[in-house]
Amino acid sequence: MNPVLAVDALQKYYGSKAAVAGISFAVGSNEIVGLLGPNGAGKTTTINMILGVLEPTSGTILIEGRNVNSDRSQALARTNFTAVYATLPGNLTVEQNLRFFGRIYDVKQLSARIDELLVQFDLKALRKVKCGLLSSGEQTRVQLAKALLNRPHLLLLDEPTASLDPSAAREIRATIRALALHDGVGVLWTSHNMYEVQDVCDQALFLSHGRILLAGNPKTLPAEHGKASLEDLFITVAREPLTLEVQ
Repeated sequence: MNPVLAVDALQKYYGSKAAVAGISFAVGSNEIVGLLGPNGAGKTTTINMILGVLEPTSGTILIEGRNVNSDRSQALARTNFTAVYATLPGNLTVEQNLRFFGRIYDVKQLSARIDELLVQFDLKALRKVKCGLLSSGEQTRVQLAKALLNRPHLLLLDEPTASLDPSAAREIRATIRALALHDGVGVLWTSHNMYEVQDVCDQALFLSHGRILLAGNPKTLPAEHGKASLEDLFITVAREPLTLEVQ
């Protein structure tokens, strides 16, 4: 079976500087892949190329077999995204935001889908509240509801639980795990929370200076590289990448 997302030899250069320097990886249905690395490693640039926001210098991105560069609308039809920095219009209510984006995504039976998501993310009491008045945790729940409007096959999550308290973050992780397990969604997840990565991800990719330095099961990777924890491994990747073998 073809993966939901296949990235091959992807590069993004700004002049002579490589933001992403030839990475290849795949995300299958029912799989959550963690894209890890320090700030400036190339994670957000990679996500923006997958979304078609940035044009790669070279390489290919296939979503369910469709090339993002040559067939963008079809490739992205069952893709969605959320990030802490991608806030929703604050002058629109929760319901208005979901309806606005639902129309952009051409969601069928939109009112019923909105009602379903309001229940799923405990937003019913906030449906008439403007998003600009919500707490950061409430805004995160609305952003995740928005990201699921079109029942995506590929879900891109950039620090999705960064502003949530531990209880809310646990609930969101459980929701995303259930989507991957039961609905066949493939998830690419960036996080600086190594506990979260170990809890959620089936595979972890460590980026350093635009390259994939390490890849594997986040539960076993630390021991494979002589580290006590995933956090210790992350720090080594961030501070001393040359001590680890480039994959």
